[in-house]
Amino acid sequence: MRIGILVGLLIVAVFAAVVTTGTVSKVVTDQQQAAAGIRNTSCDAAIGPTQPGQRDQGANDAKSLDQEAQGIVAQIISIGKQRNLSARAWQVAIQAGKTESGLHNLNHGDRDSLGIFQMRPSMGWGTVAQVTDVGYEINKFYDVLLAVPGWAQMRPGEAAQAVERSQFPDRYNMWEPMAATLVQNLGQVVDAVGCGQGLGAALPPSKVAASAIQFALSQLGKPYIWGATGPDSYDCSGLMLRAYGAAGITLDRVSQDQYKDGAMLPVRTAQPGDLLFLANDPSNPATIHHVMMYLGGNKVVEAQQTGVPVHTRAFSFDEHELVAQAVRPGV
Repeated sequence: MRIGILVGLLIVAVFAAVVTTGTVSKVVTDQQQAAAGIRNTSCDAAIGPTQPGQRDQGANDAKSLDQEAQGIVAQIISIGKQRNLSARAWQVAIQAGKTESGLHNLNHGDRDSLGIFQMRPSMGWGTVAQVTDVGYEINKFYDVLLAVPGWAQMRPGEAAQAVERSQFPDRYNMWEPMAATLVQNLGQVVDAVGCGQGLGAALPPSKVAASAIQFALSQLGKPYIWGATGPDSYDCSGLMLRAYGAAGITLDRVSQDQYKDGAMLPVRTAQPGDLLFLANDPSNPATIHHVMMYLGGNKVVEAQQTGVPVHTRAFSFDEHELVAQAVRPGV
């Protein structure tokens, strides 16, 4: 292997931790700024060619990478950050490297193809020494990618093909879920795929929302008891109280007062972590009787009623008692 000591056991340990956790704890604002002008693909395209029942495929593929591949991913992201490239560029490079070499720095390939991206010295990619030097390879890939007209408006696999010019142009797409998972978690970029959620699991817009969601989901299965605020049982507002308390935000005790505990926004623009309310008369906040937390993807987590434990469920913005305003605590 030709990976420096720089990406040794420490990188492996960090890699395993962030991929397994699957919770983004930091928003990399400079990378979001660098992504200006990047067109998000549709959510179906961004999530990639996963099949029904395989929503965790990207995370599973990421966790299966060996030590060398993990180190190369870390360098792809690190060099991308150093060059102030968008997270989309990192994703393209990861998909290309996984397709061409399994993210290994190979000393062999078709004809004179070598390295992570199977660059050919005979085609002007560089000398043998250069195209098997990890730093050179990654920078060279980025140089060629940036010269592709409109690469940022392409699906990542299509952009990878534009660089590699493979005889099998569709094969880069299969690693899209894995690459998005790595960019999102190892690269610490919120919502890398631009869907308001990540690979089937909601990605909140802030650390506060992330902490509140994490707490609420950790309480699944605990019984509903009216007036309860945990730790062994909850009512609807008690669950929200403790969830946001875990994130350092103090809410009022009951749902009608929690309606006043943050910034209001049109309910149909709600993001993960926002509070949604049901009322006997949706036009009158004084009749609010229930609060729940939006998870994104038309799902909520809630402590609903006696006999129903804390749970997640499908949600519709057309529910007849839904109040027209959502609330974002801490804002």
